[in-house]
Amino acid sequence: MTVTINGNGTLTGLSTGGLVSQQIFTSSGTYTKPSGINTIKVIVTGGGGGGGGGNNNYNSYAGGGAGGTAIKLIDATSITTVSVTVGSGGAGGAAGSSGTVGNTGGTSSFGSHCSATGGFGGDGHVNPAQFTSGVGSGGDINMTGGSSQGYQGGDVSTDYAGGSIGGASYWGGGGMAGDSGGSHNGQQGRAYGSGGGSGDHNGASNHGGGGAGKLGIVVIEEYS
Repeated sequence: MTVTINGNGTLTGLSTGGLVSQQIFTSSGTYTKPSGINTIKVIVTGGGGGGGGGNNNYNSYAGGGAGGTAIKLIDATSITTVSVTVGSGGAGGAAGSSGTVGNTGGTSSFGSHCSATGGFGGDGHVNPAQFTSGVGSGGDINMTGGSSQGYQGGDVSTDYAGGSIGGASYWGGGGMAGDSGGSHNGQQGRAYGSGGGSGDHNGASNHGGGGAGKLGIVVIEEYS
C-alpha cells in the first residue's frame, strides 16, 4: 500500500478505514478475524532472554537481551484464521553457583507473515551487543531488541560492580540487576520481550540468580 500527500495536504491511496478493534495475545493461540475487517496491523515481539547469575571473577554475568520486533500491515480480505505463537521469556541463570548462563527467549510469530526471535541469555562475554538481541523478520519494519550490559568487573574480594540491567524491547525497559549489598538476584524483565537483569555475588559462595526474561507479545490492530 502506498500513501501519498498531495499539494493541498490530502491523503490519497489509503485504502483502510478507521481502527475498529484489536486482539492481544500473551500466550499462543489462534487469531480469528472479525467480520468487516479488511486490513490488520500486526506487532510481533519475541521473548526476552534471562539474565546471567553472579560470578566470582566478574561479579555478574550479563543481563538478558531483548526480543526483536516485526511490524506488518496485511491485507486481510482473504484471512479467516492465523496461528499465533508467543515466545516465552528465558529463565535466568540459577542462584548458588558461580557464573550461570541465562536462557534464550522464545520466538513469536503471526503465521507465516512475520516473526521475531527471542533475546539471548546473559553470559560472561565483555561485549554481548552482537549476539544478545532478538530480531524481527518478514515485517514492513524489522527491529532488533535492545542489548544488555556486558559482565561487570571486580573479583571475589572486591565487590565494586553491580549487576547488569536487561535489554529494553520495543515495549520498554528490562529488569533491574542484583547488587552485592542488597538482594543478589536480578529482576524479571519489565516490559514485554525485555531481558532479565543479572544476579550479583557477595563473597565466594553467595551468588544471586539472574532474572527471567519477559514473555513476548503479539498485537493485532483491526481496521475496516
